[in-house]
Amino acid sequence: MGLTLTRDSTDRRGFQCNGYRIILMQDRMLGAKEFAVRREFKTGRVPGGSIAMKGDGLRLARLAVLLLQATVVLSRTAFEKLTDVDFSGTAYYTVRNLSLYECQGWCREEPDCQAASFSFVLNPLTPVQETRCLLQNDTQANNPMATPQRSVNTYYMVKLQVRTESVCLRPWAFERVPGKSLRGLDNSVIYTSTKEACLAACLNEKKFPCRSAEYEYGSMRCSLSDSDRRTAQHFVQLVDTPGTDYFENLCLKASQACKGQRVFTAPRIGVAEDKVAQYAGLHYYTDKELQVTSEAACRLACEIESEFLCRSYLYMGPPHSAAYNCRLYHLDHHTLPDGPSAYLNAERPLIDDGEPIGKYFENFCEKPPSNANPPGELPVTIEHQQDPNMSSNLTRNDANCDKTGTCYDVSVLCKDTRIAVQVRTNKPFNGRIYALGRSETCNIDVVNSDLFRLDLTMAGQDCNTQSVTGVYSNTVVLQHHSVVMTKADKIYKVKCTYDMSSKNITFGMVPIRDPEMISITAAPEAPPPRIRILDARQREVETVRIGDRLTFRIEIPEDTPYGIFARSCVAMAKDSKSTFPIIDDEGCPLDPSIFPAFTPDGNALQSVYEAFRFTESYGVIFQCNVKYCLGPCEPAVCEWGRDSLESWGRKKRSLPHNETSEAHSQEEDMNISQEILVLDFGDERQSTDFLRSDKPGGVASEANFGEKTVTIVEPCPSKASVLLLGVACALLVLLYIATIFCYYMRKWLAPPKHMS
Repeated sequence: MGLTLTRDSTDRRGFQCNGYRIILMQDRMLGAKEFAVRREFKTGRVPGGSIAMKGDGLRLARLAVLLLQATVVLSRTAFEKLTDVDFSGTAYYTVRNLSLYECQGWCREEPDCQAASFSFVLNPLTPVQETRCLLQNDTQANNPMATPQRSVNTYYMVKLQVRTESVCLRPWAFERVPGKSLRGLDNSVIYTSTKEACLAACLNEKKFPCRSAEYEYGSMRCSLSDSDRRTAQHFVQLVDTPGTDYFENLCLKASQACKGQRVFTAPRIGVAEDKVAQYAGLHYYTDKELQVTSEAACRLACEIESEFLCRSYLYMGPPHSAAYNCRLYHLDHHTLPDGPSAYLNAERPLIDDGEPIGKYFENFCEKPPSNANPPGELPVTIEHQQDPNMSSNLTRNDANCDKTGTCYDVSVLCKDTRIAVQVRTNKPFNGRIYALGRSETCNIDVVNSDLFRLDLTMAGQDCNTQSVTGVYSNTVVLQHHSVVMTKADKIYKVKCTYDMSSKNITFGMVPIRDPEMISITAAPEAPPPRIRILDARQREVETVRIGDRLTFRIEIPEDTPYGIFARSCVAMAKDSKSTFPIIDDEGCPLDPSIFPAFTPDGNALQSVYEAFRFTESYGVIFQCNVKYCLGPCEPAVCEWGRDSLESWGRKKRSLPHNETSEAHSQEEDMNISQEILVLDFGDERQSTDFLRSDKPGGVASEANFGEKTVTIVEPCPSKASVLLLGVACALLVLLYIATIFCYYMRKWLAPPKHMS
């Protein structure tokens, strides 16, 4: 940083300061332009008085320069980036086909620019990423109450003024996730007046590598942590926290990105590697391209990259001519708002030869070696699998018994809002049972009892129950003394696994040496759903006619902690030649006039519609994708024209995406189907079996869709019977008219009788 002071007039004996100009030159950062700060003092005159600068003029000028320099040093321009979201604002300039870094550098140069929205799309014919850079001089991103809008293939960058010299020269210093936080992993908590001060504290932290920060706008609470979304721990996850934003430090060196060893591997998220690589090639912005000789060279390029924090790379095979075969990205599946599900919902490109695009690898943080226990933590225990053939009777040598001869039989009952831990002992127990770390807010005092229970709440901080991808866990302590913990006490790690794929998960218990921490897992079985179609009298029927008012119900038993939501529903002709989507992937009806939105009825979902059929087929098959959520489900807000409606097609407790393949293997879809027979007005009742075959002269056939098929029948009059009834009624009317006519004619023709 250079500083130049220019005087307008001087002499060797002293000078009269007629004016001065300060020119502050800033080093270029990513194309940042030079800027100047100018201020003029006219000869001996300033507003409100006059000044004559002789001996003290130079000292005042130097003081002004030092103050200005200190201000500029303390306030540095930085950017925070948000992925696949956009904020409303006032756009004053738009330019196309710029690179991401040119767009960000342009906003850095423009004094009026407060934020930049960068979006791109891959042209399959080129293939080149076509980009658009939108500069905003006003943005809602600085409003804590503003809600961002989802936008695919968009990076939103907000300009910040951070008072620290630790701001890196990278395009952005932080990755921001609105309304999220990491719970229970804070290393330091301070209170700052602004978000920028909190971020500066993270960059200035010297005691530990600050990998993430959280700022709560209401209480001005700033939490600094050495963990982030990639930390190799069981319960690291982002949770919904309104009024709080989560920030990841992107100024870290590559060696500081992980607590343990940083390795690159194919993501283990339960999605095919080819599908992940294809998504990255289409929807990741390429930060850098180069030509390498091998996959190891591409990996090395990502490891040593210094211009940005390289999180992943795509190796597209051996080099061919002058084409680039290695792409480096600052993204990974943790950065995406939808997590690994983004790979599953992506569609294949328009031009696709079916060949794999390449091999995709992400950075993975291994667990750091732990040779010693940090102060205040319990000793490290080694888990071992319990012998399944072991007798259920506990003895004094069992891990569930302590040195006093007290043996514990611990069981877990998983509910929708709590975890019930029940303990049975072989002799009366005196002491307390509580959740580790919450001994004052989540505890039960036990007095001379051999059967007691502790209820762990699944929400809130009273019991500090951790959750990730349908797995809720906590640590329970059985303590004899009311104040201190001794070696005779027992520690149990309890866990409830809520299976979203209705698979049975067995109950297990793993004993651990003293001081014991025994893992206990319970999994309530998810009941299979079924479809029922009812008429206006709430009866299950077998055949319907076009226009009949029907109730389409998806049901599960009432005594279950699960709720259900339905999406991706289609109506198909029985010959599968025609399909008609009725509910989209978000759970919203595509045409409410034909098939309305689902509404809840207890644990069931139902939709009242009028029967319809396909032109070439009488048989109509409904097929829906049904998933489970813990507790009641939240409706999806659907837009239809100018109106908004709610449909139950989204989870209430949106379970975060786990990084392991085990967790994602549980999130399987369950497809259920139902067939009905829809007749036209006037169709013969006797032709039911003929219509079921959907083929002239064919034999009725049954389609096997893996689910119970219900055929709905309701008797209706035929065309011939109606015609015959009409003719009979007409004859009866003619006979009645003829009888009346004859009666009056005879009365009129008969001679009148005279009295003699």
